[in-house]
Amino acid sequence: MINTVLFDLDGTILDTNELIIESFMHVMEGRSFKPLTRDWLIQHMGKPLNTQLRYFTNRAEEEDVEDLVKLYRTYNLERHDDLVRAFPHTLEVCEALKQQGVRMGVVTSKVRLTSEKGLRLCKLMDYMDTIVTVEDVQHPKPHPEPVLRALQEMNAEPGQTLMVGDSPYDIEAANRAGVRSVAVSWSLKDKELLQTFQPYTIIEDMNELLHLVNKENQSQ
Repeated sequence: MINTVLFDLDGTILDTNELIIESFMHVMEGRSFKPLTRDWLIQHMGKPLNTQLRYFTNRAEEEDVEDLVKLYRTYNLERHDDLVRAFPHTLEVCEALKQQGVRMGVVTSKVRLTSEKGLRLCKLMDYMDTIVTVEDVQHPKPHPEPVLRALQEMNAEPGQTLMVGDSPYDIEAANRAGVRSVAVSWSLKDKELLQTFQPYTIIEDMNELLHLVNKENQSQ
């Protein structure tokens, strides 16, 4: 029985790919330790912003990158509404899941401000019973803490929950939390790479999530 679905945000239900890439390209111009290409950047999407900025600038883990964080977030907010969209069929699937009594939540490595901004822009906010951001945990994905926190806040059972995400960090966090992980292939991550992290399944379209939930629940 599946009665709970958790979603990653960027690259999963919200198409923020171009916003993220454009924001990094803007901030990292002349600052990265090697030329910042789209392919190199995409490999590291899904990690907390501070971690990404330290990596791209070759700074030590304890070094402060708050100056770059401010530049990134300022530019990101300026361009947000022009570039962010929900992925196809996301709204319809969330409505169908809600009608079936399935509860939903978000587990993201973003901060709350831009997480809620994107959800409201795409009319998805009211479907979410909880939103766990990077600000709410000590250990972000791939640590299981964010997923476990969402389960706790929703009083949900791991065995009755799916975690949907586009990155290896989503898969690993879900698997470590005892939740079935559903990887999506419509983002920028390589499907073969995602498969190596052993997700429960990979879906090609958001409608497949609804079919998966129905199939799991009909088999009970």
